[in-house]
Amino acid sequence: MYQKILLPTDGSGYADQEIDRVTKLIADDGEIIILSVAGKITSSAFQSRSHIKKVNEGMVNEAKECVRNMKAKFPKGYNIKTVVKTGFPAETINEVAEKEGVELIVISASGKSGLHKFIIGSVAEKVLKTSEIDVLLVHNTD
Repeated sequence: MYQKILLPTDGSGYADQEIDRVTKLIADDGEIIILSVAGKITSSAFQSRSHIKKVNEGMVNEAKECVRNMKAKFPKGYNIKTVVKTGFPAETINEVAEKEGVELIVISASGKSGLHKFIIGSVAEKVLKTSEIDVLLVHNTD
């Protein structure tokens, strides 16, 4: 059993399968950290600063909604912490995992990007290749 598990989410709809794995692996007194990473636009020659700010706020709000939705799907009684960060998803997942001292990252094999669904999600692949922490790659059944 694991004391601390990181569960990244992009809201792609595979929560039930990921939750099933996490609830089987977490210790009774363990902590589950649900993470969503919001992207960030820094500048654009074609958009005003105020528009960029609104877009960035929208991405953060979407990430907050993702963690809220994931947490709501867990059965009662689990110790769950939600985290929203801004950055590049794979790198941020690894940074949070190290900072929080997690023992396992549980991540879905494919996410929102339809282009990447044919093999493995690009974020999951990067996390799998670069993490120094164990990664459980959840195969999605559609």
